[in-house]
Amino acid sequence: MITKSFKNIPKPHKWMISSIAAFLCFLFLFPSEPVSAYRNTASTLEVGKRYDLAVNFDNLPINEFSGLEELNEVRSFTVKKGDNLAIIFKRAGLTPQDTYHVSKAGDDASKLLRMKPGQNLDLEIDKSGKLISLKYPYSTTDTLVIEHDANDNFVSKVQSKKVDTRLNYAQGEIVSSFWNAGREANLSDNQIMSLAGIFGWDIDFALGIRAGDQFYVTFEEHYIDGEFIENGNIVAAQFVNQGDSYTAVRYTDGNYYTAEGRSMRKSFLRAPVNFRYISSNFNPKRFHPIQKRVRPHNGTDYRASTGTPVVASGDGKVTHSAYNKYNGNYVFIQHPNGIVTKYLHFSKRKVKKGQRVKQGQVIGLVGSTGMSQAPHLHYEFLVAGVHRNPRTVSLPKAEPIAAKEKSKFMVLANQAMTQLDNNKRIMLSMTY
Repeated sequence: MITKSFKNIPKPHKWMISSIAAFLCFLFLFPSEPVSAYRNTASTLEVGKRYDLAVNFDNLPINEFSGLEELNEVRSFTVKKGDNLAIIFKRAGLTPQDTYHVSKAGDDASKLLRMKPGQNLDLEIDKSGKLISLKYPYSTTDTLVIEHDANDNFVSKVQSKKVDTRLNYAQGEIVSSFWNAGREANLSDNQIMSLAGIFGWDIDFALGIRAGDQFYVTFEEHYIDGEFIENGNIVAAQFVNQGDSYTAVRYTDGNYYTAEGRSMRKSFLRAPVNFRYISSNFNPKRFHPIQKRVRPHNGTDYRASTGTPVVASGDGKVTHSAYNKYNGNYVFIQHPNGIVTKYLHFSKRKVKKGQRVKQGQVIGLVGSTGMSQAPHLHYEFLVAGVHRNPRTVSLPKAEPIAAKEKSKFMVLANQAMTQLDNNKRIMLSMTY
């Protein structure tokens, strides 16, 4: 057996030394030269018997094993609320200088300013405490990598995984509610809301849905290395509401159009908030529940949870963003053609007076400030100073698809609708 102590030998090399010793034993027991050359030696060895082998490790040059470096430690840190790069580096035992050099590692390094709680930061640190590299997977497909270049300076780059996009299909028929029908069709919550958003200018999803209404959807699914990652955009859809059929196709500009190229959008949204239900409709003769007297209700109350985002129903300029004891936190927006929209009872306002906003931009959060009994949005729609019912007022359409894009869109739309119809026929044949 090997009798020399390993005490003074570095741990990473012990396995190599043991292997060398074992190999030397093998040479003695099983020589590769003709047996006659070692006849005298072989005759003195017995198979199965262990023999001591004197090996002088004191003169063994350790630097011959310098290529067997220990692996650097990789430590993963989860971003907590209030964390920034400096705080995380301090937890890792790194210096403010490390923070500075990493933050100056190039344009991509600015992504570290947008870290969110729950995300991870992987730091490779050597035994001397020096930062070797950083990896920050900020999405399912993209990872920020910061490492040393040839001049030992930190540089940044983004590594992206290839995403495979496939198309899937779903359809449903409404029995009790649109939401339940979407769930039955295996659509995600976001897909259900997206579908309502696409057709929300033409269909009243609060009060206009009926049992027997149907929807058909072609949508993207994203895969990485054959593994499902997330749902993508709705590519094409059809909704049959009370016998009327509406179709929508997504174009490369991110907007939805009818199969003929007319915009699905109107100049204004019917409902500027994702609501649970309408708690009070437009009613010029409503009995006020707090003031206990008949007082016109010049808008629509959309009941929703506190903190639910409220968006601008159309492009315009903020004329009021303030608070009073009646409206609570409120925002008024002036739009073209003499139209004004009003939003009352916010828990928090997100825009300032004089600011220009775009349709769909968040302007506040649902609350119950001012004269309000429960969290909701009170929404008013005025035309030339006259209050109109925001749920029934005629809304002008947005611009159709650009003329120069029309022919390209029609090719895409025909393909999308043909695919949607084929899927409908396949599903129908499987039913019978």
